Amino acid sequence: MGKQKSYETAKEQETAVLVAVTRKTQPEEKTREYLDELAFLTETAGAKTLKRFSQKLEKPDTKTFVGSGKLAEIKAYVKEHDVNMVIFDDDLSPSQLRNLETELEVKIVDRSLLILDIFALRAQTAQARTQIEMAQYQYLLPRLTGLWTHLSKQKGGIGMKGPGETEIETDRRIVRERISLLKEKLKEIDKQNFQQRKARTNLVRVALVGYTNVGKSTIMNLLSKSDVFAENKLFATVDATVRKVVLNNVPFLLSDTVGFIRKLPTKLIESFKSTLDEVREADLLVHVVDISHPSFEEHIEVVNRTLEEINAGDKPILLVFNKIDQYREQEMEELNDMGEGAEKPTLQEMRATYMAKMHNPAIFISASKRINIEELREELFKRVSEVHYQRFPNNLPPEE
Repeated sequence: MGKQKSYETAKEQETAVLVAVTRKTQPEEKTREYLDELAFLTETAGAKTLKRFSQKLEKPDTKTFVGSGKLAEIKAYVKEHDVNMVIFDDDLSPSQLRNLETELEVKIVDRSLLILDIFALRAQTAQARTQIEMAQYQYLLPRLTGLWTHLSKQKGGIGMKGPGETEIETDRRIVRERISLLKEKLKEIDKQNFQQRKARTNLVRVALVGYTNVGKSTIMNLLSKSDVFAENKLFATVDATVRKVVLNNVPFLLSDTVGFIRKLPTKLIESFKSTLDEVREADLLVHVVDISHPSFEEHIEVVNRTLEEINAGDKPILLVFNKIDQYREQEMEELNDMGEGAEKPTLQEMRATYMAKMHNPAIFISASKRINIEELREELFKRVSEVHYQRFPNNLPPEE
């Protein structure tokens, strides 16, 4: 036997360029921020960003998403630097995908495919893997014609996990059959989950929600004294995790759910219906916000919109601003850049801001630095005990 080639297992890190098309009225700062998020998604998926391209258009080009001049610029850079793929910050139509692959001759990944890929990497349970596989097939179905030709030339990498590795002969009929099978499988999982939730109906249920990477899993670990996976990457948590927590002798169930993000693929929301039931059926939502992020207000809006989409917009909400230690550092850097000296804002000063008045009360914490966690516990206890004693009036605590 001849010596086996090693290039299939020893893969180099994939390289990418990022592309965003924005309206002419959108500020440069906002475009830069959106590309920052796309770069973070790319890094989370395991690739290295080499360059960013952006173009202001009234609407994306129907054939190639970007204009001909910008496309030529991207093509020249991709060839010169031997780039593996081009990632777009929006969803591409099947025809745009085909045209771009023909023109650029590299792998084309749009925002939905990138997010689906990260979910495929992160999924641990059979339920999450089934949900993601179905979302991937639903994404691929209208794109089969152009995509399979391209996939035949690929060996792994971003956008190639799960269904992407299916035989090229796979056609629409087989994919539709697979989607039907996965839907049936998810129905069974839904039934099992419903029975599990029914068995614990009486306990008060609290769900952590928020934009991705705001620190929900760290808060979950703090409150439940458990060890839920947490790291500084987008979508570190895909599977819903439920833990029993007891505060001052009052028990409740705390769930850590998948983070939301702008332009979250609709198919993914549909596929994650059973996971998001933890949110829909909760008695209280703890909306965690990364206050150190420059666009935290937009993130709040994205989460609120997504909650409306999954019919959970009317739930009682406790707003928790996390990462106040990083917010202080950021504020200080900005003041120093302006040549001014100032002390870091105190908790009292933060509570007096408009942010605190958005919800009363709003809690300001740093989960990683254990700052002001006791106030969070106290407010949670107050909210949870109200529901608990309504549900179990015979368990009222003795009067002092």
